[in-house]
Amino acid sequence: AWMGVTNCVKDQSNDHVKRIAQFALGTVKAASETLIDREDPARGNVQIRVGFHSGPVLSNVIGSHNPHYTLFGDTVNTASRMESTSQTGRIHCSESAALLLREQAPEIKTTCRGKVLIKGKGEMTTYWVDAPLLHGQ
Repeated sequence: AWMGVTNCVKDQSNDHVKRIAQFALGTVKAASETLIDREDPARGNVQIRVGFHSGPVLSNVIGSHNPHYTLFGDTVNTASRMESTSQTGRIHCSESAALLLREQAPEIKTTCRGKVLIKGKGEMTTYWVDAPLLHGQ
């Protein structure tokens, strides 16, 4: 698992969801084109699932012997749940992220997935980010 964040250091309030969606699309595409084993192409390509959410986070450097930068908050937890309830080769996002994506990048289409039971959140209406780059559309 890996988490990417936008809009933390520099104000990107007008395009932060567009940036993360474009990154997600590119990442899924790159993974699907990467062989698991170059010596045995029959093993296929890397397959990942992706999820994202938009909202406020807190950040800080934690630790003194092995310090690392980390993020906290409900937004982080919800983004993690979007990933864990996604499907291979797909990008799953919350309703709030989908609404922002429609404003910031109307060319990136979303499809309502419907209500999904999200651990710790209950039922949430969620969306798929459609990936025309992956399907040759």
